[in-house]
Amino acid sequence: MDEAAAADGPWSPGGPGPAEAGGRVRPGGTGPFEDALTGPLTEAVRDLGGYGGLVYLRSRDRRSLVLAMVAGVPRSLLRSWWRVPVGGALPMAEAYRRDEVLWLPDERATMVRFPHFTAGLPYSFGSAYQPVHAGGETVGVLVVLRSAAGASLDPAGVAAALEPARRAVEDGLDRLAAARGAPAASPVEYDDEPVGVRMPTSSVHPVRVGLLDWYLDTGRCTADDEALALLGISRAGFGETIAEVAARVNPDDLHELRASRNDALTSGRVRNRRFRVRDASLGGAETGYRPVELWGHAVEGGSGGMLVGALVDAVGGLTAAEAAERLPDGLFSLDQEGRLTYANRRCEELLGCGREELLGRHPWEVITWLRDPAYEDRYRAAMFSQEQVSFLVRPPDGGWLSFVLYPDVHGLTGRIHPTDAPTGGGPAGAPAGADREAGAAPPPEPAAGARAGALYHVVQMASVLTEAVTVRDVCRAVAEQLLPAFGVRELALYAVHEGRMYLLWESGYPEGFLTPFEGVTLDTHLPGVHALTTRLPLFFESPQDLSLAYPGIALDRMHAWSFLPLIASGHPVGSCILGWDAPHRFTPDERSALTALGGLTAQAMERARLYDAESAVARGLQEGLLPHRLPAVEGLRTAGRYLPGTQGMAIGGDWYDVITTERGVALVIGDVEGHSVGAAAVMGQLRSAVHAFAASGRPPQEVITHTNRLLAELEADAFATCCYIELDPRTGRALAVRAGHPPPLLRHPGGRSEMLHLEGGVMLGVQPDAVYPVTEVVLTPGSVLALYTDGLVERPGSDIETGIDTVRRCLSETPADSVEHLADRLMSTARRARERPDDVALLLTAYR
Repeated sequence: MDEAAAADGPWSPGGPGPAEAGGRVRPGGTGPFEDALTGPLTEAVRDLGGYGGLVYLRSRDRRSLVLAMVAGVPRSLLRSWWRVPVGGALPMAEAYRRDEVLWLPDERATMVRFPHFTAGLPYSFGSAYQPVHAGGETVGVLVVLRSAAGASLDPAGVAAALEPARRAVEDGLDRLAAARGAPAASPVEYDDEPVGVRMPTSSVHPVRVGLLDWYLDTGRCTADDEALALLGISRAGFGETIAEVAARVNPDDLHELRASRNDALTSGRVRNRRFRVRDASLGGAETGYRPVELWGHAVEGGSGGMLVGALVDAVGGLTAAEAAERLPDGLFSLDQEGRLTYANRRCEELLGCGREELLGRHPWEVITWLRDPAYEDRYRAAMFSQEQVSFLVRPPDGGWLSFVLYPDVHGLTGRIHPTDAPTGGGPAGAPAGADREAGAAPPPEPAAGARAGALYHVVQMASVLTEAVTVRDVCRAVAEQLLPAFGVRELALYAVHEGRMYLLWESGYPEGFLTPFEGVTLDTHLPGVHALTTRLPLFFESPQDLSLAYPGIALDRMHAWSFLPLIASGHPVGSCILGWDAPHRFTPDERSALTALGGLTAQAMERARLYDAESAVARGLQEGLLPHRLPAVEGLRTAGRYLPGTQGMAIGGDWYDVITTERGVALVIGDVEGHSVGAAAVMGQLRSAVHAFAASGRPPQEVITHTNRLLAELEADAFATCCYIELDPRTGRALAVRAGHPPPLLRHPGGRSEMLHLEGGVMLGVQPDAVYPVTEVVLTPGSVLALYTDGLVERPGSDIETGIDTVRRCLSETPADSVEHLADRLMSTARRARERPDDVALLLTAYR
């Protein structure tokens, strides 16, 4: 569907009724949807001093936010952001997920928090994001775009300014649901293309047009009120004669009125006959004349016929165009979408192209030497920043032209004038290609570069894939980026292993549809296999095309497909299969972008596969170093848990142990800094050392002292923390030593929990001769001792004391009947965390 189709939708005046999808609120076009949201959106832009606004609503599958309405910004410039993944690192997605107002005052703030977003829109502008609700849940985001050069605002002021618009949007959605007969709790969904609405414009001089009938044989003339007002004649005083009209015309221009009659009699039409009429409001002096134009055509009406004419006020646009024609510089105007609406004669001369060829089209599509995407990007920069933009261009004749763009929310005015060649490498900010060597004029018919929108898809994907570590990360990133960006409904990623294709990731396919294709060999007659073996992407724009190329192939509900080979450094990695739920025409830009994205995916996939293989070895090493089974000790119940981090190698140096000694049992927990194979290796050495020292009968202080000296002598450039407690199960008496480790927690029999304040020493490996004090602790029957590493209590944006108190409360509130259940409960929050920067170890000991 092209952009013009965005005005049509299921709720357009001629579209289906409102009861689709079980009464769900699905605004999809013009009419009530526009009425409900246009006012609040434009008011939000006005209240925040912005220039444009957007409304995002969630998709039916809840995986995307879909751009539903745009004001003040060309829809075409936002093509890459019509659909964005809910889980993506993008400002509108974060505001939606957190249900919080987000304020980014300029490009610097945007770059720091959302580098992927800046990669796709590298322009200077500020933006505010306000979540909106319906039926008690977040359903979308209201966005206001603002010039970064405007007055500074604080986050609280932004939130206050957006609050009225938020309430108005939510009221509008509720009214829309009620008008459609949907229940109040009916979900708001959107899966169509965005609707563009025009920002209110300041009033300009209106174009006034009056109608008149002139009987050429009798001189009788009838006129409507607007025509009489232009002539300065009252309705009551008008005798319906052309002589009265002539009396109002400047004597020097009476020949134009007479020539109009001759034109009508000889050619049957009158065009652009201009004369001045007296303007009584200006006092009647010579300066009191205003220009008007007469246009019309002759019809039968008496022996001489009748002229049906229009009297047009020429004070506004017509005289402005005349003034522009007299200027020595080229002037042109582009509408909001970048299409030319006006060019003066000097502009035609400088561009070497007639205005008739340019009108209604993008200049960079018509003029070959403007086809560098960098020039289109200057237009984008002007529209997004709402600031003046200038650049130099060298046309084929060898001269240089200076372009200056002056934008507003409705389009921009451009000025062109000849200039001298730039010195050095060209002026700062000149687009690529503007500083070519002298004499090296561009070829007369250069191939059109890929449009900037397609390039941004590639830049965005490259930016996201740089942070994907594992194969699963890569698959998720591809799904989250490709599906929304290109309107894809189905995605399948296959990898090659020992000459067969195996599914890595799928999204959107009917259950079981892909099962027959699992493990197919590379000589199977399938498009995904052929794309990989021939190393050429395949595109099918309809089911008929696919069936003709592969007779008998199983089809689902999709109507267009792309099969992309994944090749990394000449090595076949797999295939990426994309499906569209409607017939889809693949433009050259889109084919190029998808092919490039396939290459990026392959490189990231190969890198991730190597990483996963190394991680598997590292995890095997760590699992071999941790205790597989804790010893059974009479009077005690113990439970240990370990959870790797989600960053780096997903392994670390956390460990725990339970060691039987001559005096009872030693409870140990430790943490080697770092998340690598080296950290795991040091952890194994420390665990072995602690175990050996404890089993030899050394007291707690000596165990830690000797372990500290050993780590320092290893010169492993690593430090570690440790908490060592030797407990006598017969008496409950314990001796504790702490080396830079978080303090243990003790749950008393009644449920009250406290943090044990143990006197501690420095981390292991820092000072070889460090002394570690011993603290005595007495446990009562029914108490539970919790040893843990900092990964359990540290959270981004929060201090460790808050984390320890959270775990302490959980320890108090959870029944201690089962130490295994209690351990699972304490680890549950860490397990649910999507991002765990550190690994976690936990050792619980229940004293009976």
